[in-house]
Amino acid sequence: MKTVIIGGVAGGMSAATRLRRLDERAEIVVLERSGHVSFANCGLPYYIGDVITDRAALLLQTPASLQGRFGIDVRVKSEVVSIDRAAKSVTVRNLSTGERYIEDYDFLVLAPGAAPFVPPIPGVERALTLRNIGDTDAMAAAVDAALTRGEPTAVIMGGGFIGVELAENLTERGLTVTIVELADQLLAPLDVEMAALVEKHLVRKGVRVLTGASVSEVCSDSVGLSDGTWLPATLVIAAIGVRPETGLAEAAGLELGGRGGILVEEHQRTSDAAIFAVGDAVVKRDAITGDQALVPLAGPANRHGRLVADVIAGRAVSSKPVLGTAIVGAFGMVAAATGWTEKRARAAGRTVRIIHTHPANHAGYYPGAEGMSLKLVVDAQTDEILGAQGVGGAGVDKRIDVIATAMRGGLTASDLADLELSYAPQFGSAKDPVNMLGFIAENQRDGLTQTIQWHELNAELANGVQLIDVRTPAEYARGTVDGAINIPVDDLRARLDEVRDDVIVHCQVGLRGYLAARTLTQYGRRVRNLDGGYRTWARV
Repeated sequence: MKTVIIGGVAGGMSAATRLRRLDERAEIVVLERSGHVSFANCGLPYYIGDVITDRAALLLQTPASLQGRFGIDVRVKSEVVSIDRAAKSVTVRNLSTGERYIEDYDFLVLAPGAAPFVPPIPGVERALTLRNIGDTDAMAAAVDAALTRGEPTAVIMGGGFIGVELAENLTERGLTVTIVELADQLLAPLDVEMAALVEKHLVRKGVRVLTGASVSEVCSDSVGLSDGTWLPATLVIAAIGVRPETGLAEAAGLELGGRGGILVEEHQRTSDAAIFAVGDAVVKRDAITGDQALVPLAGPANRHGRLVADVIAGRAVSSKPVLGTAIVGAFGMVAAATGWTEKRARAAGRTVRIIHTHPANHAGYYPGAEGMSLKLVVDAQTDEILGAQGVGGAGVDKRIDVIATAMRGGLTASDLADLELSYAPQFGSAKDPVNMLGFIAENQRDGLTQTIQWHELNAELANGVQLIDVRTPAEYARGTVDGAINIPVDDLRARLDEVRDDVIVHCQVGLRGYLAARTLTQYGRRVRNLDGGYRTWARV
């Protein structure tokens, strides 16, 4: 049996090498349009920033190495221009010679990936993108050239993961960088109060961040914005996002999904049973609802490439829905997310409970503890974990990965309280931050505490609800929510006559507010604790 794979890198090469491991006799041909079939996409920004200094380290495999170890026929500079489904063949153009030829197949795997979106604005042809090795070489040369000028500047269109990574790396190289983002925040997989932490960190490191604006014109050494602002721009980079490359599939009459990607079933088959598709070009299933989703991440691409090989080899497997777990780092700060944001959950009509915490990554008494901010999005009716976000330093990745695993395993938010996680003072706390999220979720589920979110507070205060800051007088003096009165948590029992029947309490991060709420509730007050405390409220 002969399998032809269109496209290499994560999805295509995972399919090719797994199929060889399962079937030594299979004929496997990989057709790759670019000059490199296997490279580290996610490492490209760090080559631009000179963090990775050896270009060869980005090239994971070559046609020769894949032929030598796996016996796979890999052809680079080979563009498939059409698919003949009836004849079960593809037409290939050799980009080096211009020659065209026909390649037949028993099974065809599409792994065309996604292309950077470049907006149709005047002068945009000057904008650089970063998707493959060719893009990387062009951007590295442009950065080197820019650094020979007096005050090199870069404008990055888009504040997603790639935009943030490039902002860090270009700044470290010595450029003055501005991120221009059309939305009202950076990093769409985060809610606004979590993204605000990243934005403030970038600004502290010298990156200018402009949200609610877009680039409307690109000139030779500047860009014009939608609000009329002009920015100097030695370099212009388009990092707005990607769109699935579906031209071949569409021309062949394969069914596309509502999100624009190639539609596949649970075995990654397209609407043609002999044709499979994997990677960024493919519609995935959302883990929360099962709805169609576009998730251009390396993890799902690798898993689905492996799965296709299993299916072709006759193994009984099927793909799982995706959570979209992702992480980014910038100047030592980490931001990670899995599942849905609060914004998305509310837009979908879900009744949610939200939990914000601000723990340390390990025991506070052990040297080197770093703070982080965690957010859990929970279905209020079922206790299902809908999503989680984390921003901070060391340990954020660990907590988000644990929660993503819990979500895959079907654990509820309250079940997080009973996870048995490794503990020693230099690695965590006896009550790990994930356990603490579970304790809070359990208290909310059981009605032991009620909370209010930062974005709900103003409306309650406008209705005359009393707000009590239960921190110390010194903390209160350094800043509090307008209208709050100060009654430290340790003084509440002695000052009950100052507390009204309906009250909101807050502390710095939520713990003392919870203690105050439990005390006052037992004295007959209706109490809500400001979730995440003053720290969460103040950041937005």
